[in-house]
Amino acid sequence: MQKMKRQFLGAALAAVAAVTVGGQAMADNYPSRDVTAVIQWGAGGGTDVAMRGYAPYAEEALGKKIVLQNKPGAAGSIGANYVLQQPADGYTLLMGAEPQSLFRVMGVADFDYDKFYPINIAAVANTILLVARPDAPWNTTQDLMSFVENNPNKVKQYMAGQGTVPFTVNAMMGTLTKFQTLMVPFAGDGPAIAAMQGGHVDIGFIASGAAIEHIKAGRLKALGVLDNKAFQGIPPMTDAGSLRGITKYLPWGSWYGVFVRKETPDDVKAKLVAAFKKAGDNKQYRDMMTGRGTTMLNIGGAEAEAFIKKFQSTTAWLYQGAGVAKKNPAELGIAKP
Repeated sequence: MQKMKRQFLGAALAAVAAVTVGGQAMADNYPSRDVTAVIQWGAGGGTDVAMRGYAPYAEEALGKKIVLQNKPGAAGSIGANYVLQQPADGYTLLMGAEPQSLFRVMGVADFDYDKFYPINIAAVANTILLVARPDAPWNTTQDLMSFVENNPNKVKQYMAGQGTVPFTVNAMMGTLTKFQTLMVPFAGDGPAIAAMQGGHVDIGFIASGAAIEHIKAGRLKALGVLDNKAFQGIPPMTDAGSLRGITKYLPWGSWYGVFVRKETPDDVKAKLVAAFKKAGDNKQYRDMMTGRGTTMLNIGGAEAEAFIKKFQSTTAWLYQGAGVAKKNPAELGIAKP
């Protein structure tokens, strides 16, 4: 019996050693093939633009190609779920954004970023624009607010999933005034921008990174910026009297980052963190992002986790106060800001 126990224990230890050595060998050789990166929003939106500009410089640092795939839908949870179903080996990345930090609060999924490790949060798009179709009759936020007040549920507004920029700005406004529009859902900024250009949707709240070039080209009209000061000649939304109090929620903005499953080997995480950190330092990328009104962060690991927790706290309790949260943040262990 003792001999059998010794043989079993020896076999078990050998198996553990083999897994450890195998895992270390995988990390040492990483990446030995191309890496897939899943963008959880549609083509042409803020996350898509930011990540497609980012990936080439990360490829240079990694020495392998990063194959980008858009998997939009369900406020980003379709793409996130897909990544969770893949092996935790660093070969499937999630290129995500802020709505995922609110999945549990909004009842979208039973996880948020708790099952992921932040490789890098590249930038925060804290310049949010109120834009309209190019032939819209309004030129300022006040023009629009006055029209909506007299014509409730007549203006067609772009709406994305729970936790997105349009959803959050509407929640902010809802604590200050009535803003009754007809919500038209889209799977991200890209399709919504195309619809506005075609006259199928009237307005939308969109991060400047996805909208600014269309505004400059006359394909969209900018009515205001979510701020108390102008941005590139675009007047602040606080010029509308009923929205002056919105500054209590600012600064606020969407952000774009790269994640892996939390169980990914530490050495693989470290290689990815270094590669994307180097990519985020690239001058051409930084110039592209800042030119679109985006603030570079380029943070990973513990610093990125702290940033996400702060954002989650601020926004979750905003939703609770606005009466749109599906679950009380306190019950989820989310502290008040």
